[in-house]
Amino acid sequence: MKTRSRFRLRKSSLSGLLTLVWLTGCMVGPKYRKPAVPSYQAPGQTVDQSQAPYKEADPDWHPAAPADSAIRGDWWEVFGQSELNALEVKAAAQNQSLKSYAARYVEAQAQIGINHSALLPTIGTAPIAQGVRYSAGRPYFTSSALNANPYGVSDIQLPLTLNYEIDFWGRIRRTINEAKEEAQASAADLATAQLSVQAELAMDYFELRTDDAQAKLLADTVKDYQEALRITTNRFEGGISNESDVFQARTQLQAAIVQQQDIAVQRAQYEHAIAILIGQPPNSFSLPVAALAAQPPAIPASLPSQLLERRPDIAAAERRANEANERIGIARAAYFPTIGFSGAAGGIEAPNLQSIFNASNIFFAVGPTVNYNIFDAGLRRSQSAQAIAGFEQTSADYRQTVLTAFQQVEDNLAALRILAQEAEQQRQATEAALGAQKIFDNRYVGGLDTYLQVVTAQNTALANERNDIDIMRRRMDASVLLIKALGGGWSTAQLPKFN
Repeated sequence: MKTRSRFRLRKSSLSGLLTLVWLTGCMVGPKYRKPAVPSYQAPGQTVDQSQAPYKEADPDWHPAAPADSAIRGDWWEVFGQSELNALEVKAAAQNQSLKSYAARYVEAQAQIGINHSALLPTIGTAPIAQGVRYSAGRPYFTSSALNANPYGVSDIQLPLTLNYEIDFWGRIRRTINEAKEEAQASAADLATAQLSVQAELAMDYFELRTDDAQAKLLADTVKDYQEALRITTNRFEGGISNESDVFQARTQLQAAIVQQQDIAVQRAQYEHAIAILIGQPPNSFSLPVAALAAQPPAIPASLPSQLLERRPDIAAAERRANEANERIGIARAAYFPTIGFSGAAGGIEAPNLQSIFNASNIFFAVGPTVNYNIFDAGLRRSQSAQAIAGFEQTSADYRQTVLTAFQQVEDNLAALRILAQEAEQQRQATEAALGAQKIFDNRYVGGLDTYLQVVTAQNTALANERNDIDIMRRRMDASVLLIKALGGGWSTAQLPKFN
């Protein structure tokens, strides 16, 4: 009979243990599904009919998936600018905004450990060693107590406290998952910030080099206008032309000098902006003047829609949608009782050190605790509704981020295509304007035209030459922005993995 009783007891204990393990494996709340995003077809692509539409939300939306990209590594090297390459390396190492994002990522990583610690019990102690001396005049003090303890009592305690929540409903595991998703989102935020800094640095660099090209053009123009002023002055002094020609020539010269000064101000501002991006004080940084010697790189026009999944801002938005989904599970777990252990688990108490390790001085108190809110005036219902709304918000933010990415790709593809045509048209216009200026110069010297026509031709030629340079700047900027819109070679495979 005793054997059977022991067997039943062991069987009952094993059954209870298995039940406990099964219960701790439960997780209330919805399973995460990546929000559907719109399909995208880049120019020159055909729609992949093998992709089944995402039925849950809308037949026009479907989950996107990462794909390989031709843009990899240090993307700015495609421009062939050694100075820019060196500046990009400095920015990655010294930019203060990037350091801030890196610290946030470390902070998010630490939160995983904080949340993970709740899976295990918290054990603590608060040792006590005290002595109490009684007064003989203490009220209600009996003579027998005085004889037993004429001076007082001593007390030494070595208690242990235990606090532990059994994760029956997955609340703790969901907080861990929530922290993991936030850490991944923070890593993607860091990558997004780095890509933005790199792109801004590249654009500022090309703006500065464009100003150098504009400054060279204006310096040459000033020399030409000085020569024109000399010629008109000589003609006036020789009685061949009117004094008004001299004033017009001087006006042209001074206007060109003013434009030259404006370019100098602009260049200084871009130089200062570059200094800040690489983490240096503006007064300690300078770039020598150099002409813009770069051409827009060849970037494939036909790009798979999956390439947009390589954008870190899209990855961050998607991770935060997953994070919001975990909050729904946390809110729903509040509907169930919290079961665990808490309070004094045990310890040793003795009147002196000599007897502290006697077995009779050991005490303990072990037992489960159950906490459940019977009435909360709708608190849990409101928290659950709040969590669901949060998921809907982050899902919409994710879709909007994807749509914005589509727009940015399309905008810059169109800009590069149209600007390439515009550059050729502008080249022809500039050649025509320079030809016309030369003809009017010769006609003026020959006495066939007034100087007003020369001035008009000079203005037209200068405006076209400056526009030539500006179109090149816009093409370089569009190239940088297109690479940025495509993620700059970043991949979701670079997101950190957490166990």
